[in-house]
Amino acid sequence: MYRAPVEEIAFTLKHVAGLGDGLAQGVFGDLSEDLVDAILTEAGRFASDEITPLAEVGDRQGARLQDGKVVLPDGWGKLYQDWAAGGWNGLTASEEFGGQALPHMLNVAALEMWNSASMAFALCPTLTMGAAEALATHGSEALKTIYLPKMVSGEWTGTMNLTEPHAGSDLGVLKTRAERRDDGSYRIFGQKIYITWGEHEATENIIHLVLARLPDARAGTRGISLFLVPKFLVSEDGSLAERNDLFCHSIEHKVGIHGSPTCTMIYGDGRFGSEKGAKGWLIGEENKGLACMFTMMNNARLAVGMQGVAICEAATQKAIAYAKERTQGKAPGWSGSGMSPIIEHPDVARMLLTMKALTQGARAISYACAHAIDMSHRAFDDRRKWQERAALLTPIAKSFSTDAGVDVASLGIQVHGGMGFIEETGAARYWRDSRIAPIYEGTNGIQAIDLVTRKLPLSDGEAVRSLIMEMRAVAEAVKGSNEISLGNTAERLEASIDDLQASTEWLLAQLAEGKPSEALAGATPYQRLFGLALTGSYLAKGALADDGEGRNEKRAALCRFAADNLLPETTALRETVTKGAVSLAAARAVLA
Repeated sequence: MYRAPVEEIAFTLKHVAGLGDGLAQGVFGDLSEDLVDAILTEAGRFASDEITPLAEVGDRQGARLQDGKVVLPDGWGKLYQDWAAGGWNGLTASEEFGGQALPHMLNVAALEMWNSASMAFALCPTLTMGAAEALATHGSEALKTIYLPKMVSGEWTGTMNLTEPHAGSDLGVLKTRAERRDDGSYRIFGQKIYITWGEHEATENIIHLVLARLPDARAGTRGISLFLVPKFLVSEDGSLAERNDLFCHSIEHKVGIHGSPTCTMIYGDGRFGSEKGAKGWLIGEENKGLACMFTMMNNARLAVGMQGVAICEAATQKAIAYAKERTQGKAPGWSGSGMSPIIEHPDVARMLLTMKALTQGARAISYACAHAIDMSHRAFDDRRKWQERAALLTPIAKSFSTDAGVDVASLGIQVHGGMGFIEETGAARYWRDSRIAPIYEGTNGIQAIDLVTRKLPLSDGEAVRSLIMEMRAVAEAVKGSNEISLGNTAERLEASIDDLQASTEWLLAQLAEGKPSEALAGATPYQRLFGLALTGSYLAKGALADDGEGRNEKRAALCRFAADNLLPETTALRETVTKGAVSLAAARAVLA
């Protein structure tokens, strides 16, 4: 059974990702370390004691469509209401609308715990938080006044409506249409698919953010507008009025995240109301909806990265617990009676340590990304630097963490052996849930394109070079520490940073020379190379940190393991990035 690793989360936030420095500098106002610890402790308690017991129920029963209504798994409606009553939905939201205005770092730490307990459940608040932020950033004062207090409190949930049957990653071809009305509202007509928590009865209203095209809009993404379309219309006094003209046509039968209703939504077929068309209101400006939606999508990408971290943690906990109990054969050096626990076998220990290292690396990368977002809004100076740091880390946090989630969950099944393939143990659920994360909110291939073509060139490459310099400083600190327990970590880390720097400069040169195909051929392996080098750097930073009780030898041991067992991969990845384009182009004929 999952137990939130509150101490490890707090350590990573404070001593690796930057929260401790921010608190010391007063960046977060009067926020204290004691309050941080209290929030994390209570979030961990709720995740462990309230959400985790219902995770299996959600997976087994799933969300169901009955008589036009989405029925959630047993207990999930009350679970959501209890969660919202705890004020968790408004951790980072503005106090003006009932939020607590706390750092984003605390929110992503809480998101890790919700997702470890049940990724399917956590998807609902994840989408609501993103929708609320998009509305807060781009909505009119009238819309914010009506909708934000209820969304921030969690009394109403929110969704993101982008995808259509013919339009997945290419939003420029979407067909959902919007028509202007004389009263300033719009009527929305169309179909959207893969709408997470698009229909349910855990709350009395659902606020849909819908991308649609006006009749006179230009083709492509520059002709898309964003609209707020509520399930129930809202009266002037704030009470709910009639049902809007939208409904859930069906829900998907998925590999995982069964408790999360993934809906096909129909807008404007005349099922509800006397006038055809779902009533909506413009968010931002006409034909500039994609920019508004990206406010939601960018935060959602980090949130999905946290799903990867969360699956890593939960799968690792389960695998270690099983490996301590399961006995099989006799491991080398085993002196006990009978068979030894499988955790004593070197290959099993290797798998478990790989899981631990990837979990902590993904966690540190994602928390560092959240720290950069916080600093981009709160820092006393250098805000542009932090904006670019957040932009640079976001695709890595999303891709590396979700890839790690799949890999770690798969290793967890392997540790369980044949029992891992049996649903009864619960190990397979983590893999099934994890597999969607590298796909949605921009596939990891799209993240690689974004990283290489948009993020590396920021400030003419100085944004990425600045981060690499900081990583080198960590390697130098390891070298100067004379920590015997870290073994060859400094040498391994320096080599991986060299691989990263060489690959980065090669990619920037290809872009400068007008060779995007060559650069993109190596984008995905480069993205993994970056993630591994960051993992080594952050693990080393944690190993050197003094949390008030001295340095932790377990962190040093994990750092050394990662340096010797994970970081050597960066050399091969560097070869793939810089020399793989020619053979890739030549081999295309094989696919004809």
